[in-house]
Amino acid sequence: MGRFVLHVDLDQFIAAVEMLRRPELSGKPVVVGGDGDPSKRGVVSTANYEARRYGVRSGMPLRTAYKRCPEAVFLAVDARAYLAASAQVMETLQTFPAVVQVMGWDEAFMAVETNDAEALAREVQRAVLERTELWCSIGVGDNKHRAKLATGFAKPAGIFTLTRENWDAVMGDLSTDALWGIGAKTARKLLAVGIRTVADLAEADETILVRSFGPNTGPWLKHLATGEDASEVTAEPYVAKGRGIERTFQKDLTDPGEVRREVTRLARKLASELADDGRAAVRVVVKVRFVPFFTTTHGVPLAEPSSDPAALERGALAALERFDLDRPVRLLGVRAELAPPA
Repeated sequence: MGRFVLHVDLDQFIAAVEMLRRPELSGKPVVVGGDGDPSKRGVVSTANYEARRYGVRSGMPLRTAYKRCPEAVFLAVDARAYLAASAQVMETLQTFPAVVQVMGWDEAFMAVETNDAEALAREVQRAVLERTELWCSIGVGDNKHRAKLATGFAKPAGIFTLTRENWDAVMGDLSTDALWGIGAKTARKLLAVGIRTVADLAEADETILVRSFGPNTGPWLKHLATGEDASEVTAEPYVAKGRGIERTFQKDLTDPGEVRREVTRLARKLASELADDGRAAVRVVVKVRFVPFFTTTHGVPLAEPSSDPAALERGALAALERFDLDRPVRLLGVRAELAPPA
């Protein structure tokens, strides 16, 4: 019996749930986001594969999605429906002899012991489909990092195995942003010091990485390129490190006083939600998206952990003071970084 990790990732999850509820949408491009009106401000939560062929992506403004694919069907977000579908999927995974770590609505890790990991993955895939009518892709790995990356090769509705044995053959020639944990910005910085591929990074001089990225991040990046990962799959419930609330304005805010009033409202609404959870904030972060689409954040620590509305308001306004409100604002957000549960 070998030890493996399966990474189960539901394909085009939110859009797939909507298409199950509306079979007439099959084969049509579908975009889910905001209140479903692409003439208003909002962002794409997900797009099905048909819409993605037109370049529609998660996080894109709905108006941009409409320009790229005006024939798409635009739908409002229905969080309750997605949560219910996700619960069914996770309950199905729990029926297998595995440690299941839920990572969100649409993905989970499974730690398993088996003689045939791909056969087990097919069983999991079949069980999810039979119970929920949703397809998933499954990455098989000898650790979480490799299993997560394997899922990208499995999509859509497939199974792919990535282990120490085939790591170099599969990953070596890919650009560094193919790694889980490296984005486009870091990849550009790596390229600037002559590191283009995963193999380049795995073989890089650590002193160069330390000089460019620091004594902690530099060695960590090199370690990512080896594919090794000692983190365990755990069944412990996920505990959020923070909680936030944000609002996109249909009309840009140009008055700094109005911006401060909106930040105050968001901070007090967030405080009421934290009070319901029974957790306290230790730091408050304010997010501002300026016109046309430039986003930045600033945060401040609180004097002591608190969910008191006045304390969160003071923290949010202190963070807001670090911005130059010299441009129209299209979105504001307030996030609380939370103290760990007792």
